[in-house]
Amino acid sequence: MTDNCLFCKIIAGAIPGKIVHQDEELVVFEDIAPQAPFHYLIVPRKHIPTTLDMAEVDEALIGRVFRLAARLARQMGFAEEGFRVVNNCNAGAGQTVWHLHFHLLGGRKMTWPPG
Repeated sequence: MTDNCLFCKIIAGAIPGKIVHQDEELVVFEDIAPQAPFHYLIVPRKHIPTTLDMAEVDEALIGRVFRLAARLARQMGFAEEGFRVVNNCNAGAGQTVWHLHFHLLGGRKMTWPPG
């Protein structure tokens, strides 16, 4: 855990979060400012600041993120309508917490381009 990281604190239980899934590598919780009826953050337990900081050893972890996103979308009932998995890297792309995370959004029509 990195002491000043919001997501590390949520993962550790030091800050409350509405957790919907957790396992040995990933924690999923509701976004506090949802942009869709279903908006979850899929966060590795391992502290990785940005996509640029990922190492080769993290490749399997990122595959698990996408498999979990699909499973949660099915379980929550929005998979067939469609959903989006988003990762923002650095401030110019909208990253505000420096812990790698993926937004799982569903329950509404998505537009393109996204922003």
